[in-house]
Amino acid sequence: MGYALSLLDKSPIFDGQTASIALKRTVALAKQAEKWGFHRFWVAEHHDTSGVASSSPEVLIAFLAANTSRIRIGSGGVMLQHYSPYKVAENFNVLAALAPDRIDLGVGKAPGGLPFSTRALQGLLARPEKPDFAAQLAQLSAFLDDTLPSVHPLAGVKATPVPAVSVQRFLLGASVDSAELAAAQGWAFVFASHLNGDEEVLRQTLDAYREKAPDGRPILAVGVVAAETDAEAERLAGNLEHFKVHVNGGQSVTVGSVEQAKEYARQSGARDYRIEKKIPNVIRGSARKVIADLDHLHERYGISEFIIDTPINDAARRLASIELLAQAQYAVAA
Repeated sequence: MGYALSLLDKSPIFDGQTASIALKRTVALAKQAEKWGFHRFWVAEHHDTSGVASSSPEVLIAFLAANTSRIRIGSGGVMLQHYSPYKVAENFNVLAALAPDRIDLGVGKAPGGLPFSTRALQGLLARPEKPDFAAQLAQLSAFLDDTLPSVHPLAGVKATPVPAVSVQRFLLGASVDSAELAAAQGWAFVFASHLNGDEEVLRQTLDAYREKAPDGRPILAVGVVAAETDAEAERLAGNLEHFKVHVNGGQSVTVGSVEQAKEYARQSGARDYRIEKKIPNVIRGSARKVIADLDHLHERYGISEFIIDTPINDAARRLASIELLAQAQYAVAA
């Protein structure tokens, strides 16, 4: 096995449970992931979503780092468009000082919610006054590296504390534009295959990244459902779908249902929009089959690491799926 395995957790709130239970389960899973030998444990950022408890990854990362000792902990990812790059740099410098050489900063372009939550996060800031995402990412890098140019209006401002080891940085995306931006600004790139399973888009995107960053080692985020048998895995996976909303003149986003897609269009005030069904890349089957499929992706695309999302709507079966994957990883390593 020439690649690492890591986990992405969204702190799902299952039927009849509370956010407190979901977050405690995330902490327990991070501890177990460390024992099982996973390389990283990332948490997501979702807003105004009743089925997910992870709306503030920075807060959750601090608690996870305090409850583990070796595994890397990070965000998958911070939705940078909502925040001051300076404050993001401060937050992650604090985390890097608390847990030296263990913190990952993953950022994404998506809003992580519907338009009303975006407006609430951004304080109703008029869009023309906001810098574009590339400018925000460049400013975040400058604050993390203390390299603001002397002509910058904020020159001399430092994002303190300055940790002994800076965070590792990742840009999450599923397009050629995102890959080229990551390469141009020196960020590692994570292709979000768990949201966009189009293999031709994957190929084009990774080719673009490698052209601009020949030494880059792309990471693939992918859905995985492992079970004792292929048939059981198919049953657990069900008919997973995502839907991409294309709003004329606005940002395209991926959501979990047609209802959410229509609500996104309503909240954005769009009359001209299109909903496109997306089939996420979910590898399913026995643990042996899953590892074989990951091996194939590693060999075909040169993937150095997989970030595993496990979309099973049952806490016990989800944990069992991750454990089977860990056991298979051990078996291959042995």
